[in-house]
Amino acid sequence: MYTAKQAMLYKHLVPEGEAYVFYIDVRTAGKGYEEFFRRVQEEEGVIYIRGKVSRVYREGENLIVEGVDTLTGKKLTIEADLVVLSTGVVPPEGTENLVSVLKIQQDQSGFLKEAHPKLKPTETLTKGIFICGAIQGPKDITETVSQAKGAASAVMELLSMGEVERDPIVARVNEEYCVACKTCESLCPFGAVKVRDKAEVNEALCEGCGICAASCPTGAIEVVNNKFDQFEEVLEVLINGREKLETENSGLPL
Repeated sequence: MYTAKQAMLYKHLVPEGEAYVFYIDVRTAGKGYEEFFRRVQEEEGVIYIRGKVSRVYREGENLIVEGVDTLTGKKLTIEADLVVLSTGVVPPEGTENLVSVLKIQQDQSGFLKEAHPKLKPTETLTKGIFICGAIQGPKDITETVSQAKGAASAVMELLSMGEVERDPIVARVNEEYCVACKTCESLCPFGAVKVRDKAEVNEALCEGCGICAASCPTGAIEVVNNKFDQFEEVLEVLINGREKLETENSGLPL
């Protein structure tokens, strides 16, 4: 969409000029975006060519662009005054340092990751840290403004509570079994576990993810309200309940 907008602005400033856009696939996901994309071509006269540029070189004062129109199969040579590259958006410098300080997560592209794309689009897995805009991924102005308002509302809700409520699911250490191997400390994504003589959990930082409990070689860490014996009891109830239902339904499998 930015490419289409900039091509349209060029045509407004240089009506006698020609604008070419090489592309492979175009998606215009937004209200009125497809109409704008069509108007740029039909009314403004921007020429879209499906294909990749194979070579750009200087010849005198101009640049020569060579490419192929994959719809017609013809090779193209365009003499241009200006060549603009529509490059992909990447996270800004310093994102890695921000992630290490705030103990938040990144996606595979390096952008900050939300807790849930639908239910918690502005929240992170670290309580009290909210994200919005292009730090989460490429976004246009409309989407950024909407998300920023959502993040601001979530912050106001948190600040207006007076007291911070936390889930009772946190890790606890059984010092009798702890051998201070530091496995939990190295794996905790929130920096909640520190090992001195024994492992210690900062409950204010702990999010109850269970990574430390699952990785502890001696079983010294358990997550409160998510203990192994509790899971066994839940499974036992489910199994017994299923058997009871099957008996009540004449042994038919459910």
